[in-house]
Amino acid sequence: MRRRRTIPTKPMAILAAIALPLSTAAAGYAVAPGEPAPARALHRLYTPPAGTGPFHQMTRLVRHGDRSAAAALLEMVRTPHAVWFGDDSPEEVEQLVRETTRRAVRRGHVPVLALYNTPGRDCGSYSAGGAQGTAEYRRWIDAVARGIGHRRAMIILEPDSLALLPSDCGRAGATVGRGEDFADEFEGGPDAEDASEGDAFDSRLFGAGAGVLGGELARAEAQAEAQAEAQAQEQMARRGAHRAAAPADIDPVKDLPEEEHADTPDEVHVEPDAPANTPTGRPTDNLTEKPIGNAIDEPEAVSNPTNTPTDIPLDTIRKAPALTPTEARSRNAARYAELNYAVDKLEPLPGSKVYLDGGHTDWHPVSSIVRRLLHAGVDNATGFALNVSHYQTDEDNAWYGRLISSCLAYVADGGNPAECPDQRWPRLRAERWLEINVLNEPEEMKHFVTDTSRNGRGPWLPRAGSHADPQSWCNPPGRGLGMRPTTKTGDPLQDAALWVKTPGESDGQCLRGTEGPHDPERGMVDPEAGEWFPEQALELVRNAQPSL
Repeated sequence: MRRRRTIPTKPMAILAAIALPLSTAAAGYAVAPGEPAPARALHRLYTPPAGTGPFHQMTRLVRHGDRSAAAALLEMVRTPHAVWFGDDSPEEVEQLVRETTRRAVRRGHVPVLALYNTPGRDCGSYSAGGAQGTAEYRRWIDAVARGIGHRRAMIILEPDSLALLPSDCGRAGATVGRGEDFADEFEGGPDAEDASEGDAFDSRLFGAGAGVLGGELARAEAQAEAQAEAQAQEQMARRGAHRAAAPADIDPVKDLPEEEHADTPDEVHVEPDAPANTPTGRPTDNLTEKPIGNAIDEPEAVSNPTNTPTDIPLDTIRKAPALTPTEARSRNAARYAELNYAVDKLEPLPGSKVYLDGGHTDWHPVSSIVRRLLHAGVDNATGFALNVSHYQTDEDNAWYGRLISSCLAYVADGGNPAECPDQRWPRLRAERWLEINVLNEPEEMKHFVTDTSRNGRGPWLPRAGSHADPQSWCNPPGRGLGMRPTTKTGDPLQDAALWVKTPGESDGQCLRGTEGPHDPERGMVDPEAGEWFPEQALELVRNAQPSL
């Protein structure tokens, strides 16, 4: 991630005058459609200064007579979006965060801070970087906390850090993290879920639940579900048969097959000077082995490429090699310890709200991401963030968020996350399960935020076989800006729709399974991750939904 260079206010004002005046709403805050602008600005979201990339692009457009495109780009960069921090020294990040939060509070705005500095970030791929180890990361987080102080901030903590654990790096399961398919998240494919999930579903829904709901569902509704019910029962029977011989206790990493690496010492990610416990005193050396409720931990992101839409070579997925089981245990434990430390340091600040990484709806099943969130300390955070830098629709994000929040509440009451509804359950069946098993009020549950910066047209669906590795997450063509940032979502569990990813900035030099350097979908060399991408920026404003 590169730090954006910002431009002076005066040239931007001149350009604004040339490119056509825009409404004050676009300049300072965004509200939900139909909502009146607030009388005071205390809950407005903060817009950081624009970088040099959009400034130069708008200048060129104006010189070529395309004032409407320049005006649309200006509105995009003047819409509230997150400020990203990563790869800076503790001294640098403290100063940068302090400047950002002070500037925001002077305007009466709330900044969104995306912290992106965890060790082993992005599996060493396009956005590689981060702190050199746990001790360095803790010092960095301490500096961020000092920079925030008592001022307000919404904190998006380490995007992709949980949906892409170190144990996922270099494995076929990592493909699901980029919107391909999460079939291989289940051992043996999507029909091979834990037998306990099928058993719990039968007893809770069709046993006790049948009496509770009997007579309350309309006849037409029941008939419409009849076929889906029969199919689901058949699937559950197959799932139970598949899992019948599975071990009773499986750790996410511990029980992976051991490999012979006698000449390779185990790499421990936690430095000797790192404290053994987080600020709250929770031990961090066995976080990956801690049972959750009545859960039986399963291997996460198990490789099964035959169940994915395309067979993808491992070397096209992540640059980092697959880890040995011992290395995976160590690095996962370090990742969880780092996130727990950050939550415990930042959430108690008087004006801060912390949201952990929750991936997106086409990445991990609900039960898997819930386990990861719990290991990372979501109990002590405000909640989780969905769809960061991705393209899933608002409807899918809201449903996924509700399922995760509900499952977290269910586990807090002693339930097993494997019993929770998955995002691919029939909607009505999942609604029934929630009605029976989750009775918590929204204020008692974990909340979430979503990234709507580039989801206006939903995810890109490349033609089958068009690329060896489609990388549908990487600078996909034809996407558009999504819902404008707002804290008025109409959903009691969703705190905000945000622009976390800076629209117009590249995801990386996408190769889609080729040797490169050209992106075969675009016929050009894409800018490096975090650099301004003029062609994509124009696509986003022209395809915005709702339109600019």
